[in-house]
Amino acid sequence: MYTQERTAMANLVVGGPVAVNSYDNAIVAALVENRPVMLVHAFNGGYLRPAELKEESHDKGVKLATALDPATKEAQGHLWYITPGGFFGQRPLYLIESAAGQVSPKPAGTGDADAGRGDDGAPKPQRRRITVHQEAPKSTPADTVQVGLPDKVGDKWRGKNGAPEDTQLWVVTVTPWGGITFVPITHPDAILGFKDHAVTADNEVRLTYNWGGDFTGTVINTFYPRLPNEWNVPYHHVFT
Repeated sequence: MYTQERTAMANLVVGGPVAVNSYDNAIVAALVENRPVMLVHAFNGGYLRPAELKEESHDKGVKLATALDPATKEAQGHLWYITPGGFFGQRPLYLIESAAGQVSPKPAGTGDADAGRGDDGAPKPQRRRITVHQEAPKSTPADTVQVGLPDKVGDKWRGKNGAPEDTQLWVVTVTPWGGITFVPITHPDAILGFKDHAVTADNEVRLTYNWGGDFTGTVINTFYPRLPNEWNVPYHHVFT
């Protein structure tokens, strides 16, 4: 029923030159409705999760898991928000935020309650973001990523221009085959990939050079957004 309610959104363009069909409900949910999704890899079907789920962790990275264990599911470690974060020219930018370990907003009257509010007027929760190293992807460990709040990540994971978001904003491009590709704005020749280009269970997420040279991505850096109830849905669907 979800897609039938959104058929008027056919050919909605989000994040790139490829038109998103209304049947790609997980992409629409992630980029337009800000609903949490699983980021499932195109090659082996594993999903991204923070290496550490607790909200106190800000210096650990991301890994590719192939089994959805109860502890991860309970902590929402399998879910990510792709949150709008401004524009780069005419391309919208996004923050990749974990649903695991988010910090509850402070009650009204504490002074920081106006840091950001949702459409309903309630303060937005603070979510840990995937952050890249200033010198990525030159060498190890500069090609690693961290998942943490802007003011809690290491110094080299903060923006050079004084804005912590510099190292946390991503160009999210929809691929022709229904996946998405992540390109950090600080390193436009890099993509979100894996250590040693190995798409294996528990492998570390790294920044790697985009040898393909375009934004549509290759199998090494393409992810399919999946709504939680779509975990067992085949990834390759062609709708006409």
